[in-house]
Amino acid sequence: MRNLYIEEEEMIRKLSSYIGEFKKNSIITPIFMVLECICEVIIPLLMAMIIDNGLNNSDMGYVAKIGILMLVVAMLSLLCGALGAKFAANASAGYARNLRRAMFENIQDFSFENIDKYSTAGLVTRLTTDITNVQNAYQMILRMLVRAPIMLISAMVMSVLINPSLSLVFFGAVIFLGLILALIIKVAFPRFTAVFKKYDVLNASVQENLTGIRTVKSAVREEFEINKFKKASGDVKNSFIFAEKLIVLNAPVMQITMYTCILLLSWLGAKMIVSNTMTTGQLMSFFTYSTQILMSLMMLSMVFVMITMAKSSAERILEVLDEESTIKNPKNPIKEVKDGSISFENVDFSYANDKNKLNLENVNLEIKSGETIGIIGGTGSAKSTLVQLIPRLYDVTSGSIKVGGVDVRDYDIDTLRNEVSMVLQKNVLFSGTIKENLRWGDKNATDEELVDACKKACADEFIQTFPDGYDTYIEQGGTNVSGGQKQRLCIARALLKKPKILILDDSTSAVDTKTDATIRAALQNDIASTTKIIIAQRISSIEASDKIIVLDDGKIDAIGTHDELKVNNAIYREVYESQVKGADDNE
Repeated sequence: MRNLYIEEEEMIRKLSSYIGEFKKNSIITPIFMVLECICEVIIPLLMAMIIDNGLNNSDMGYVAKIGILMLVVAMLSLLCGALGAKFAANASAGYARNLRRAMFENIQDFSFENIDKYSTAGLVTRLTTDITNVQNAYQMILRMLVRAPIMLISAMVMSVLINPSLSLVFFGAVIFLGLILALIIKVAFPRFTAVFKKYDVLNASVQENLTGIRTVKSAVREEFEINKFKKASGDVKNSFIFAEKLIVLNAPVMQITMYTCILLLSWLGAKMIVSNTMTTGQLMSFFTYSTQILMSLMMLSMVFVMITMAKSSAERILEVLDEESTIKNPKNPIKEVKDGSISFENVDFSYANDKNKLNLENVNLEIKSGETIGIIGGTGSAKSTLVQLIPRLYDVTSGSIKVGGVDVRDYDIDTLRNEVSMVLQKNVLFSGTIKENLRWGDKNATDEELVDACKKACADEFIQTFPDGYDTYIEQGGTNVSGGQKQRLCIARALLKKPKILILDDSTSAVDTKTDATIRAALQNDIASTTKIIIAQRISSIEASDKIIVLDDGKIDAIGTHDELKVNNAIYREVYESQVKGADDNE
């Protein structure tokens, strides 16, 4: 129990640190709420004075005077409530902005290993639905969680001052409702936690469908996708209904308690008036205080329900905020890469960080600066894994990788990745013009440099056919260009970095063999000093390489030239012969 309390306290402390510049608004809001409560508590007292001292004595002057005072207090209460709402809205919206910004910034620092832990849909849910829940809860805390207890206590104190014995009715109601509310929250909390996991599944279904909508339509799978969405949304609905069934019990319990209090007050109050132990005005004010007390309890129950939902969301948010990148800069990073030489020394790697489940095993490799290296291997042979270790997209499990004679873990990460330009297997284009996409490689690149890079990547030829040329707008994900065009643009973007090492991870698979050859020739002639590593499925894409690496099940099976491997390596020879035969059959 104590550990749970400590954990909740730590969670509140961490979340509070993101309030930032909105602390002022967060402090002002409760002040206005307190003033509003004071005004509302005074009003029933003034009403009792009007009845007992004014109307009973037929003193209309007194009634008018107290009536005007009551009107002023009511207007002041309204003003305080409005200002409180305004500052609470600013504070909660700003708080949500800070949380969302902090989460997004932390996600940007994630390594590939960190990213693998979360689904894209799960991160989207955390950035949207979960933060909105916390925002709403924070606004209610600033307003209702301040207003309701103060109103409750103030009304209780006033009722005790008026008639201590009759106020015992309220004490009984508070204890009863408090116990019921605590029970509901205890049971409902785990249900809401499960709901947000269902949201992740729903968002994943939507994201997957919209990303692959063209494939869905071409395969005529709309009905299947609709049914899948119906199931996911139905699961969310059912989970919410199950959780809400518990929460709605609060309303009838509140109603029963409220009507019971009114009946008891009417019965007992009438007897007291008859026995002259209570005035009519006092009973009227008692009814008003009863309404305030019960409404305060209703507000508190709403707040606690919202907090219950928000707690589940807060835990998911903190999970992302507390996630530390597995790849960090050293204390005194090296900020210059001497050349493009690469050395693998007894490298093992496991995605699970388990030496018994290695994806790469005992890799030893020497690559000279300016060499062209080809890599070939079957599906699952860890080709992409091997090259992703060079720019520290992942860190080795054991052993070391050196670039320019220095361990990659000793470099400044940004420096290393700027000098190791990589066109990933699933590289994407972003919404914006072709120029804007290309300048991801070099934000200061001139138009002439853009054209030069595109000519080397054989992209200029098709860009010139677009009506807007380099100002052509690229849709999100590059959906309005072909796969081959997308690959060539990504290669051009990588070339703009002017890196010491260029890695092409199956980056010409969607272009024809003629264009592939033209790109390779341009790379060989125009960036001869750059180390080039080419992963390919086609022998023709790598046969001119200085060295070719054959990978098999995470191990280097052979290293040599095209001619050497044709003779000495069974895997390479089999791939070569199958492709040569396939080419002959197509002629």
